[in-house]
Amino acid sequence: MQYRRAQPITVIGAGSWGTALAIQLAREGHATNLWGRDGAQLDAMRRAGCNARYLPGAAFPESLRIVDELSEALNGAGDALLAVPSHAFRPTLENIKPHLGRGTRVAWATKGFEISSGLLPHQVAREILGSRSGAVLSGPTFAKEVGAGLPTAMTVASRDLRFAKELALSLSGPNFRAYTQTDITGVEVGGAVKNVIAIGSGIADGMGFGANTRVALITRGLAEMMRLGVKLGAVRETFMGLAGLGDLVLTCTDDQSRNRRFGMALGQGQSLSAAQGGIHQVVEGLPAAAAVHAVAQRLGVEMPICVEIYRVMHEDKPVRAAVQALMEREVRSETE
Repeated sequence: MQYRRAQPITVIGAGSWGTALAIQLAREGHATNLWGRDGAQLDAMRRAGCNARYLPGAAFPESLRIVDELSEALNGAGDALLAVPSHAFRPTLENIKPHLGRGTRVAWATKGFEISSGLLPHQVAREILGSRSGAVLSGPTFAKEVGAGLPTAMTVASRDLRFAKELALSLSGPNFRAYTQTDITGVEVGGAVKNVIAIGSGIADGMGFGANTRVALITRGLAEMMRLGVKLGAVRETFMGLAGLGDLVLTCTDDQSRNRRFGMALGQGQSLSAAQGGIHQVVEGLPAAAAVHAVAQRLGVEMPICVEIYRVMHEDKPVRAAVQALMEREVRSETE
């Protein structure tokens, strides 16, 4: 039997991913509100019946409503789902807090450590919202493919098992499969680190290195992800799932990945500003490189690939020097 929510769900963030999630929820018959901070963009979406700027061709289902006012969008909502970049996560939570109903649960599709504090999204949410139920959505997903209704799988992680299951059921349908998890830390670490490794994969491909290099980066990048996650209390097995290995492989190998394209431009000799300007959207791996580096340094976790990508991004290290530094590392056991 298909699950139907008694109350609407509100998606906060009308970029490509927020729009895709709202479409998927509405496609499954749920009353869905979509709100974004750009009023002119919302009006254009309402008139066009799609998000022509970020997700052209993905028509809005009848049960998807574009709402101008944040208070109206959250009024009566059973759940709020945030789809905003990591730098906007804390201010967005602060903005929605006064408008949340007593029983409204909050989920997010935000990936990355908070730069200023080194906190994961669920830790930021707890600081602002207290004990309110929270969940994270993550996994190998591109907004364009979700909007087009192509087969997709992802993970919903929460310590509130009922919330995780209900949100997974709400998203699931003939072409969308959501799995549940309780290891919210592992899922969020996977989402943070994979963007950094994807930049490295893009750099290698931009420099003309082959498939051997790409696979080596993915494999050793996974080892770094697991090392950091376990240190933070995550379950090692989480990183072999959709939100770990799955998301890492997707982001490192497909040109829909903004982080991979950004890295490719750097590998082809473009400057940092030129490479970033050519993407036209947020490149999450750029701030993530600094945040991951800071957290790893604080915890004493060895992450050589992430360190070299950080140095290229934030210390102006030439990409060839970064590659050379990695290849000259001391020979050691693969399992260390």
